[in-house]
Amino acid sequence: MDTLICGAAFGSALTAAGVHQPYVIISQLTLDNFHMVESFLAAGATSLIAVTALQRLGYVKLKPRCYSTIGLFGSMDGNVIGGLTLGAGMALSASCPGSVFAQVGAGVRSGVFTLTGALIGGIFWTGILRPICQRGRPPVTNKVNVKDLTIHKQLQWSENGTILALEAMFAAIIGVAVLASSPKSHGLVHPVIGGLLIGGAQLLSAVTRKTLLGTSTAFEEVGEHFWWLTRGGNLAQRPQTTNMVFTSGMVLGALALTLTVPSAKGISDLPVNPLRATLGGFLLALGSRMAGGCTSGHGISGLSLLSLSSFVSVGAMFTGAIGVAMVLA
Repeated sequence: MDTLICGAAFGSALTAAGVHQPYVIISQLTLDNFHMVESFLAAGATSLIAVTALQRLGYVKLKPRCYSTIGLFGSMDGNVIGGLTLGAGMALSASCPGSVFAQVGAGVRSGVFTLTGALIGGIFWTGILRPICQRGRPPVTNKVNVKDLTIHKQLQWSENGTILALEAMFAAIIGVAVLASSPKSHGLVHPVIGGLLIGGAQLLSAVTRKTLLGTSTAFEEVGEHFWWLTRGGNLAQRPQTTNMVFTSGMVLGALALTLTVPSAKGISDLPVNPLRATLGGFLLALGSRMAGGCTSGHGISGLSLLSLSSFVSVGAMFTGAIGVAMVLA
């Protein structure tokens, strides 16, 4: 039940913030509107404070995200290629692996096609591409020190100094974006307030489940169930459903908020072609699983753990997304 409730909190927070709306996503990627970055950075800043506090109090102990390696180049080639692929999917679908569930719950038509493509992508990843990537990975010869996975250790900075620097950077970017943008919000609340709500959902998840937000593993779970059924569906070997439950909660949370406050759906003046949305969803699933996380798993949760792989992945995601969006504009 905690998983479902946390999913509902996250889905409703995304919807209240308005970051599920296709127009908000695409206008951010074309750099015409900074609503999305205001919410994203406010959520990241809140999450960083909350997660750091809970860890130092000893309430939770969370490891930074590992590098994603697929054996082509370097130890983070999966983070780079996966992030770029995910970004391309964002630009095509006007969605992301987390927002798509809020879109479906809020009744955004293109969200249904995006989710369909993402589920197909999860099946393709699990049964075909994941085994290929695993075969291409170099053998593990030594165990990576967990501390080496963090950005402050790589930069040889203190943890406190890194956290303060990130919070200051987030605040500065938010301040500039707010001053440069229209005071009108496309969501129920101001983008920054929406980001705080998303950060609150992160806090709820950490307190009740002792784990952080992330959605793209749900696509992998769907794929595992598909291939499990094709092998006869032995109950003793049934795959996990935790993330499927969480994302179902997201749909319900967005639906509940939209039914209560119909204006939460937003007005999308950016219709997305169904084929394009489906292809974009397919790339969202492939990219997020190759990178080992998505805009929420890496972007909100991974950054709060100071994970180096998350900074690389998020950079690749937005590079790919902005690049493709500019070409399509």
